[in-house]
Amino acid sequence: MADRMPSLFLAASGLLGLSGVALAAAASHGTDPRLLGGASAMCLAHAPALLALAGAGRNIRLGPAAGAAMALGTAIFAGDLVLRHITGHGLFPMSAPLGGVLMMAGWALIFVSALLPKRP
Repeated sequence: MADRMPSLFLAASGLLGLSGVALAAAASHGTDPRLLGGASAMCLAHAPALLALAGAGRNIRLGPAAGAAMALGTAIFAGDLVLRHITGHGLFPMSAPLGGVLMMAGWALIFVSALLPKRP
């Protein structure tokens, strides 16, 4: 599974980038752009990060964990906002905060990776 991580992160990056642009367009045409705009921003912020992690491969020691946390967190966070916009209720209780914590954990793992010794 670890060998497939760069491909999975590349796919997630593309999907998040596509979703971010589509959500931005939808937000610009709706009556209340706040929820979709927030979902778009998170997708567009994390898509390039996942692209970078895909390119870095195994050079970032905690890269697989960071990317998984970012991808899952962004999907949960953005999914909650989109569902809240469409139906008036989110995915599940505390889903947006959970997604936010996962995204922050991904960034924290990248920070910690910078402090770890390089692989031989």
